[in-house]
Amino acid sequence: MLRILHSLPRTHKLLLLPVATMVTVLGTQKLLTTYQDLNSPRTSLESVLVPLSSDAVATVPSLHQERRPVAEAIDRASRAIDATREQIPLKDLAPREIVDLDVIATAEASMASEIDARPQLDDGAIHMAVVFGTLTSGMLNIDDPSAYGPVEIADASSADIVDDATSYEDYGIELFDDISFLDLELAAEEPYVPEWQTHIVESGETFALVAQNELGLGYSEVAALLDDMPDPRILTNWRAGNSFDYKVDEDGRLLSLRMMKDIRDGVLLERDDNAFASTVIERQGEPVQRLFAGSVSGSFARSAQATGLSSGSVTELTHLLEQKLDFRRDSRRGDRFSVLVESDMIDGETLDSRVLAVQYDGERMDLTMVRNAGDDKFYTPDGSGLEPGFARYPFEGSYRLSSNFNPQRRHPVTGRISPHNGTDFAMPIGTSVVAPADGRVERVANHAAAGRYVVIRHDNGYRTRYLHLSKPLVSVGERVTMGERIALSGNTGRSTGPHLHYEVIVNNSPVNAMNVELPESSGLSGDTLIAFQNQAEPMLAALESGETGTVSVANYQRGE
Repeated sequence: MLRILHSLPRTHKLLLLPVATMVTVLGTQKLLTTYQDLNSPRTSLESVLVPLSSDAVATVPSLHQERRPVAEAIDRASRAIDATREQIPLKDLAPREIVDLDVIATAEASMASEIDARPQLDDGAIHMAVVFGTLTSGMLNIDDPSAYGPVEIADASSADIVDDATSYEDYGIELFDDISFLDLELAAEEPYVPEWQTHIVESGETFALVAQNELGLGYSEVAALLDDMPDPRILTNWRAGNSFDYKVDEDGRLLSLRMMKDIRDGVLLERDDNAFASTVIERQGEPVQRLFAGSVSGSFARSAQATGLSSGSVTELTHLLEQKLDFRRDSRRGDRFSVLVESDMIDGETLDSRVLAVQYDGERMDLTMVRNAGDDKFYTPDGSGLEPGFARYPFEGSYRLSSNFNPQRRHPVTGRISPHNGTDFAMPIGTSVVAPADGRVERVANHAAAGRYVVIRHDNGYRTRYLHLSKPLVSVGERVTMGERIALSGNTGRSTGPHLHYEVIVNNSPVNAMNVELPESSGLSGDTLIAFQNQAEPMLAALESGETGTVSVANYQRGE
């Protein structure tokens, strides 16, 4: 039997433990039943000899007693059972093997009911059964076998079995909670799974050096890898503190490498047989809106930056407002402004900030503009563009063209080249002259040849001049809108009759006002206007709320 147990795998021995314990319990039950019979009046036997250790005391055997080898435990249990069947001469037993059965009186088995005649074991009997089961199962061994006397061995083969006997004691008490040795055996069979690791570049390191020392690549593999990359500088021009992620196989050879140029863009290398395939990484951020608000104190740029706007957003905002607002002339201390900015959020960092809407509430000018997603341009809430149309003529009605634009014109008196850089319209003195586009009055003055004149700089960068006027109606720095009256025509300066001399200047050069390409109205209309206004509604509500910080524009949709 011991030979069979010894040859079984550990897992099979473990499964046999309950069986061995059950058999021992049944044997103990037989032992105690016999003990009851021997204590009947008709039995003359006064004591039973039970083999015990030399340090045994008069009490029920305990789980705390020192452990025995399997062979000795089985032998002692067998001798105890035999003692109930026949008397063993005292001379054959050592003193340590004699015990009065009174010490186990508490272990008497209670009898079953009349319906079930099978005896039931009480707590003491179960305790003894566990002791014997533990001993016979080999769960308790012995540190010094000689302390318990010699163990008889039937033959040499039995000695081998005892000497080579093994148990599950290596795994300790954990055996009862989880079969840890089985976990170890299963773990050894699991396949290798590569995991991402990170390398931080140190001063003086090169990719070729790191690739050979840590990534298992040869020099030729490194050279081929760099040749196949769309931009090898990402690996050759790195600096101390840069980092990259990589995976290696169980032999330490590179499988994948990922390196980012910045938080958004990078490259991924993956092994494909004996070569590497590269893929460009473009990370998309989550759009986040934030409202900034402040007042003008000093320069507008510094005031805007004081609200927390990035330098890029301040530049975009300033350029945007300059199309309608002259900061030097129109801005005043205390003017209020609100700016809605959207940024891409990646790993807690904001990228690519862009102005969505702006509201300027000033002493001399109020202005609100919203970006249109359709064409990425800004419009006022009613759909008017920042670059309004430019009228061909600076007056209402129809007047005769008396002199064309002619840079090569000869003077009728002197005969010399005297360029005519404008267009003349014959009209009665006092005819209203209007601005052909929005702009700001740049100059109002008198000149011996030009007479009274006005110069306007328009929002699109064009400039216009009006000569021989009888009366200017505007002053320097004043803002004018398309169609607004700016002067009355006349016949001042060197003039052969009442007329208006009109000039258009583009990039500081005069052009023919009658055929130059002029900006068209950029306003929205129809379905395009409706779509823009639906889009602008929540952004305008966010501006009006004044709730600075991160906002969700969607929450302002339809007044929510």
